[in-house]
Amino acid sequence: MRVKLALLADAANVSREGKLNILGIFDTIYARDLPTVHPHMALVLRLEAGSAETGRTHEVVVELAAPDGTIVFRLPGTLDVPSGGPAMGVGIDHVLAIANLSLATEGRYAFRIHADGAVAAEVPLQVERVPVRH
Repeated sequence: MRVKLALLADAANVSREGKLNILGIFDTIYARDLPTVHPHMALVLRLEAGSAETGRTHEVVVELAAPDGTIVFRLPGTLDVPSGGPAMGVGIDHVLAIANLSLATEGRYAFRIHADGAVAAEVPLQVERVPVRH
């Protein structure tokens, strides 16, 4: 399993026609106060399975690591990859909606995507405090 695309956005979906639609790509959140809660974001993934990986179930885990390395959350799951044609791989788009994400400190967070036990991609999220002006 290979991650061809991994990013954070305000919103995303996959249409009936199979088109991946992405709105508002970002990598930084600005907060006046910490901890802060981000109301909504989408982790957008485009996974690709080679022909030898089709027709099987794969383990996919998404975790968020805080700047100090502690794991904020971990979402284990499985992905059934359909069989492709001869010598063809299969592409799979996935949108993970994340609501009310609590971010305790400023610094660099990292969404890590594990596929079959190995880190396949990392999406950074920088949290910065905005100075309050008087």
